[in-house]
Amino acid sequence: MAISTTSRPKVLRPLGTTAVWLFVAFCLFAFVFMLMSSFKNSSEILNAPWALPTSLDFGNWGRAWTDSGFGEAAINTILLVVTASVVVVAVSAPAAYALSRRAGRLSGGITMLFAIGLGIPLQVIVLPLYSVLAELGLIDSLFGLFLVYVATHLPFTVFLLTGFFRSLPSELEEAAALDGVSATGTFFRIMLPLARGGLVTALLLNAIGLWNETLLGLMFIQSTEKYTLSLALIGFIQQQQYSGADYGALFAGVSITIIPMLLLYLWLGRRITEGLTAGLGK
Repeated sequence: MAISTTSRPKVLRPLGTTAVWLFVAFCLFAFVFMLMSSFKNSSEILNAPWALPTSLDFGNWGRAWTDSGFGEAAINTILLVVTASVVVVAVSAPAAYALSRRAGRLSGGITMLFAIGLGIPLQVIVLPLYSVLAELGLIDSLFGLFLVYVATHLPFTVFLLTGFFRSLPSELEEAAALDGVSATGTFFRIMLPLARGGLVTALLLNAIGLWNETLLGLMFIQSTEKYTLSLALIGFIQQQQYSGADYGALFAGVSITIIPMLLLYLWLGRRITEGLTAGLGK
């Protein structure tokens, strides 16, 4: 007897739910282990890795912050993440709105190009980007890295926001046109506020992705005073390999880079979920 297609989701759903919760449990275990180890010394980590720390000594965190240059790197990272995320959303919003409201081969082809851009591996375009920045004299420049961040995150953001603008009713634009509102005024005064959930979602997803970015920083940044947090962490790990591994400080360094984005997600994670589901409305 053949199994009906309607019964397959009922069979697969418990398996999928179990797999998701196992992955969540693994991530929580890894995070707790990292946080506990950041308060231990190296001998405690090696001899009793699963034991609770004997005291909440923040000396590891202090050494990780001072010895790795995390202070300057944090400033560079916050500056890059905030400016690049805002610029990406500011450029993508009008482009996505235009593509969502224009029917035809041209707009469809442009939308397809943005979708194709999502599938191009970053490793493929690193060398061409390096050649372009070298010609412009922007190697080892935070501004050059900012331009690369904006360029590489535009396809995803335009593709994401196009779905949000398509879900907005076109009747509002018709009503605004009857009231004599220009197309530009309709976008800024009516459609943009309605797409606020999508804009916030795009902003947060870009910020999380840029905060954790490492490959482009390794390629285009050479001076330690221009390091981002991920590069400073790599340099700190290499430093520990030569001077003797301080595992407690290493775990503290990893915690410093992870916790800000974790707190941001705990604060605004619901907005991300609501924004993503709202974009599927049409």
